[in-house]
Amino acid sequence: MMRPLVQYRGRFAPSPSGHLHFGSLITALASYLEAKKNNGTWLVRIEDIDPPREKQGASAHILKTLDAFGLHWDEDILFQSTQTDYYQHIIEQLFAEHHCYYCQCTRAKIKANGGIYQGHCRHLNLDNNQNAIRVINQVQIDQYSDLIQGQVQCNKALAKEDFIIRRKDGLFAYQLAVVADDIYQNISHVIRGCDLLEPTARQLSFYQLLSDKAFSHLFQSKQDNNHLSENIKAPVFGHIPLAVTEQGYKLSKQNKAPAIDNHKPQPALFAALQFLGQQPPNDLKHLPVDEIIQWAITHWQLDSVPKKQEIQLN
Repeated sequence: MMRPLVQYRGRFAPSPSGHLHFGSLITALASYLEAKKNNGTWLVRIEDIDPPREKQGASAHILKTLDAFGLHWDEDILFQSTQTDYYQHIIEQLFAEHHCYYCQCTRAKIKANGGIYQGHCRHLNLDNNQNAIRVINQVQIDQYSDLIQGQVQCNKALAKEDFIIRRKDGLFAYQLAVVADDIYQNISHVIRGCDLLEPTARQLSFYQLLSDKAFSHLFQSKQDNNHLSENIKAPVFGHIPLAVTEQGYKLSKQNKAPAIDNHKPQPALFAALQFLGQQPPNDLKHLPVDEIIQWAITHWQLDSVPKKQEIQLN
């Protein structure tokens, strides 16, 4: 279920678990350039729904970095921590429509049973006593067309899983928050890293579930402010290659990837354009940031992004 031709609305949605690194820059830059090349709107959303993993001051530093690299957002920043009532209303409606249930299974138990959740708790009628909440995954999308990677075939067993939308510690899960907020902000296109190829299938399944008319009232109040279309439709997805080390590790905050330099952004911007297959001329690296960004918008070609899931950095 893909969108018809509408105004392009893209986004970059980092978590404040650390400073932006080169892998983050690649994703932010690609999503920004694709939005601007299509005369679209580019939003920034801070995914701050996991306090134990968040670093103090990281949100402010992320925004400062984006500004230093010429990646200026078009609307107010959305912090997911302000969206909790919205998420809870969605869960309440899912329960009302019998689309979710409480689950007590631990990761260790699921791993011991082969690593795929088999719906063990679906009919146990458990209560809210330190239990997670899972969606009954009726749609089970396991393949989709990607703007960069082409036809993506996901793990069929994983695609059939009932996935978690609220953790047993009471925190809202990524799969719920990301879909809910893409609907809230009427995101039409998502450009992000290949580490999310598999989760995209679950998100597409969740979009299809939430498109049912039983959920329409949850999004109606957002329509005027966020230009929601009459029917909820999934964004178009494009996944760029991951930047990996010589040892094959993805650059990430968890792996302590070094932060990019806010005071001298040109070298990293130039390297990011090269990584994305855009072939910037050598003299570009000596220009002011805004001129580099303007060149990049003018010359941006999504088709030039390598159709690989990983690229090793030198």
